[in-house]
Amino acid sequence: MWYLAPLSNAVTIACTTFHIVPEQTTPIRLQEYGVGIFDSVPTKSAWKKVLNKNLVTVDDTIASTATFIKGGETISLLKPLEPKTRKKLIFELKVIFEDEHLAIIHKPAGILVSGNSFKTITNALPQNLKPSSVADATKPQPVHRLDYATTGLLLTGKTGSSIRKLNQLFEDKKIQKVYYAVTIGEMELSGKITSKIDGKNSESHYEVICSVTSEKYGLLNLVKLDPKTGRRHQLRKHLASIGNPILGDKDYGKEGFILMKKGLYLHAYSLEFIHPFTQEHLLITDELPERFTKIFGDID
Repeated sequence: MWYLAPLSNAVTIACTTFHIVPEQTTPIRLQEYGVGIFDSVPTKSAWKKVLNKNLVTVDDTIASTATFIKGGETISLLKPLEPKTRKKLIFELKVIFEDEHLAIIHKPAGILVSGNSFKTITNALPQNLKPSSVADATKPQPVHRLDYATTGLLLTGKTGSSIRKLNQLFEDKKIQKVYYAVTIGEMELSGKITSKIDGKNSESHYEVICSVTSEKYGLLNLVKLDPKTGRRHQLRKHLASIGNPILGDKDYGKEGFILMKKGLYLHAYSLEFIHPFTQEHLLITDELPERFTKIFGDID
């Protein structure tokens, strides 16, 4: 439900959008509950911005980042009316799994997941996914991130409740992610890296699947990676910290050993979790890119 209303002392027309909160088992912070209920406020950081601008009310009272939702409230969002015609990003994505609640797509290298740029996965999703018929359907949103140069599986929510539940699964560490990388130099066959990142505890497990000799790099390894935490650039920083940077890593690679114009050899290979609505056990994989198999051959 929405209506048009003029802003006082302003020329711009704004619309107010409403959401009635269903019954809740436990109170939840508005900034967390609100993710996905309005198309224009898809993330926690976006909610923080509109709350700080006093654009949200709960039962006609201005809300803040300290507001909790218990059930039965009416949440109102005041926002500038968007133009009816918006430029759409036509960028074909490979959809690996999709239902009414969520989708898993292959993210290619060379595109941001989100941000201020027009060319992002977020802007391409509506043109690649089927609209959900669920009552709280919203603009599909990625629920985690992959670096610009990283390829592989990206999980997205298609409804407000799905986005919230998937975010919670990540926070509760109930989504298992496996990556593959090509690393440089001799390394132990398996190990655990726990060096802090930006002052925060972090943990990555690795296993060397196979190695090949290289005239330029000495040794290249196909490494299976299991990150237990999700810090920014965690796998790249962790592998560099033990002297085995990822091939093609311009930021953390060894000087004189940077592979130019062929990208970063890091691939998000699998996602495993219990579907939060169907309770189905999902194990979704995305085969290794050809540039990996050119080095190591087909891996069973």
